[in-house]
Amino acid sequence: MNDTNSVVIDLGAVIVAVTDGRPLTLARQGPAIDAAEARSIARGFDIAGDALPSGAFDPTRHRTLELGLRETVSRRIGVNLGYVEQLYTFGDRGRHPREREGGPRVISVGYLALTRETQMPVPESTAWRQWYDYFPWEDWREGRPPMIDRLILPLLKEWIAAPKSPAERARRQDRATICFPEDNGGWDEEIVLERFELLYEAGLAAEAQRDGAATFALDGQAVPPPGTPMMSDHRRILATAMGRLRAKLKYRPVVFELMPESFTLLQLQRTVEAILGSNLHKQNFRRLVENSGLVESTGEIEPQTRGRPAAKFRFRREVLRERLAAGVRISGSR
Repeated sequence: MNDTNSVVIDLGAVIVAVTDGRPLTLARQGPAIDAAEARSIARGFDIAGDALPSGAFDPTRHRTLELGLRETVSRRIGVNLGYVEQLYTFGDRGRHPREREGGPRVISVGYLALTRETQMPVPESTAWRQWYDYFPWEDWREGRPPMIDRLILPLLKEWIAAPKSPAERARRQDRATICFPEDNGGWDEEIVLERFELLYEAGLAAEAQRDGAATFALDGQAVPPPGTPMMSDHRRILATAMGRLRAKLKYRPVVFELMPESFTLLQLQRTVEAILGSNLHKQNFRRLVENSGLVESTGEIEPQTRGRPAAKFRFRREVLRERLAAGVRISGSR
């Protein structure tokens, strides 16, 4: 039966935790979860991909979209979500394998949920994955990722040079310069989605090759696309969540949704660095946090294996009533 005139609303969650400096997202591990996705695999790449937790919206049972998401996650993973915010609605024609196989149009409503890994059990076939597995070019904590200069920029140069139109070549060059600047100081950590969409359009994402883009070669050798792929456009949804969280922690105290009740300032800094994918100046960060009124001392001390014992702090939730905007201001080391 052809359902091309039907519409299905799918609710998906990017569930984020940070543990020991590792930014994690909960994903159902590949291979493909349905035959349609499996038939979409192209050119020998196993790009069925991982999948975000998701489920269909039931208008007869779910009073709101968010309640539908919470029920879906509770039923499939067995936990109740805390902090949740809606990200974006993804509805491009042909974006989902079910539609490409003649099924209904699938509209996905993506959500960002913040939690702590220890508070969420992991069901079978689901695992916590580092989000830099999917976006390795986004992690600058050990310096500029070598793959940018070794792989991404050379392939983008081929893509930029391909059109006959000078105007189109200039447009492509501008996008590449903004997303992957050769000057480290020009890196904008918030435009995660724009970078992924550029790689997709240039055919450098596995999902683009699944959808029919040509493969690329470097020095005569076929180049596997960088980053672990995800089913449908789940990697696009994850990129949206990453960019949103990176931006939001600068003006709202959302980072504390990822922290335990008490923590050291170094633990807080490592969590912020994990989200941003960059290192921060330790003394500047400590001074900004202490002067912001976001935290207060618990009076406890955490022993350190090396160096002096560290004071423990907690988040002052009163700050949410004291002023509208209260984020962790950033002072980077790059």
